[in-house]
Amino acid sequence: MAELTHLDPEGRPRMVDVSGKAVTRRRAVAAGCLELDEAAAEALTRGGGPKGDPWSVARIAAVGGVKRAADFIPLAHPLAIEAVDVDHLWEPASRRAWLRVAVSCEGRTGIEMEALAGVTTGLLGLYDMLKAVSHGMTLGPVQLLRKEGGRRGTILMPWKACPWEP
Repeated sequence: MAELTHLDPEGRPRMVDVSGKAVTRRRAVAAGCLELDEAAAEALTRGGGPKGDPWSVARIAAVGGVKRAADFIPLAHPLAIEAVDVDHLWEPASRRAWLRVAVSCEGRTGIEMEALAGVTTGLLGLYDMLKAVSHGMTLGPVQLLRKEGGRRGTILMPWKACPWEP
């Protein structure tokens, strides 16, 4: 059984020492959705509201979330991010706003937390843009879809409801 790596022998939280790990190309992809009530969905379909274009802000918020992940995840290592790609998709029938974030770098530790932080922050930015119309929104789920690099290689996490493949 795998052990938790962020605990020392006494069970106290610690930042993992990655100095002995090889530098490899790392990439992670995460996705998530924001479920909207009718009023928020109508505002998103119109493409704007009192604060401007919701998708533009969500995309910028996602990039910001990636860049600041180590600031709000206490044991995450700050990483030199090389690329962030953000995609969005609006499903009017289900009233789901989807966000997908892919992040890459060369480093000694994974970049999954940055991808997850990007999706979550981007969806929060979208919520903020639409809350003037309605607070009837539910954030999540958010999930890692793909992780590449490191000793485990590529890991795929299929998600049936997600519009993107891992």
